[in-house]
Amino acid sequence: MLYNMRYATGTGFKFHLPVPFGGFFRRTDKNLDALIRFFRDQKADVLGLVEIDTGSYRSRWHNQAEVIARKLNKHTFSRTKYSYASWWSRLPMMRRQGNACISGYSVIRERTHFLRKGVKRLVMELELEDVVIFIVHLALSRKTREAQLNDLAKLAQNARKPYLIAGDFNAFAGKVELSRFMEELKLSSANISDLPTFPSRNPRWQLDFILHSPEIEVTNFSVANDVRLSDHLPLICDFEVRRPAARKSA
Repeated sequence: MLYNMRYATGTGFKFHLPVPFGGFFRRTDKNLDALIRFFRDQKADVLGLVEIDTGSYRSRWHNQAEVIARKLNKHTFSRTKYSYASWWSRLPMMRRQGNACISGYSVIRERTHFLRKGVKRLVMELELEDVVIFIVHLALSRKTREAQLNDLAKLAQNARKPYLIAGDFNAFAGKVELSRFMEELKLSSANISDLPTFPSRNPRWQLDFILHSPEIEVTNFSVANDVRLSDHLPLICDFEVRRPAARKSA
């Protein structure tokens, strides 16, 4: 599952204060509990989570990824999204904003990368037994995203196994914007119907993607249209990794 969970601040009138960005300053306890119930019901083996709070006053100083992983009995890998050189990493609440990958499988390797351009530059790489998963959250500027996609392509080309790239690409032009990137890497989108994912109350744009290399076969995909726990909708994907055919002996 991929989900931009908006730091568990929720969406809709009851989750917002009557000031711009007021929702980002609310406590997150109740909505986080609802998210955990949703994750438990879905029984996802791996969760790619964009926009998690790693321990600000909103989450009562708890790392949301660690709380989710503990209650689901899974491994967690979370990082703040801003590089040490970014001035955003010096601001009290902003420096606690991050992304996470939560896995029910044993993790072989975890790596953190920062793309060269943009404020949102974090790429998380999680290697499991049969697959590598990249979690991304790209910039709002299209020009910056183009540069980020070039860097991301180089990272993906170094993957040692079949891989998925999942995240909030902020691609308001949808898959068209990613066409060159996908063609270069021979990627396919799990969302073959191009279902919109944002905003959750009235979806119009496909901002969130699960892209996969040719060795991966998607067996089921859905966008959970009835979930209003964030301003994005969650993407749910079942897949299998194709094994290479054995060579016949002479």
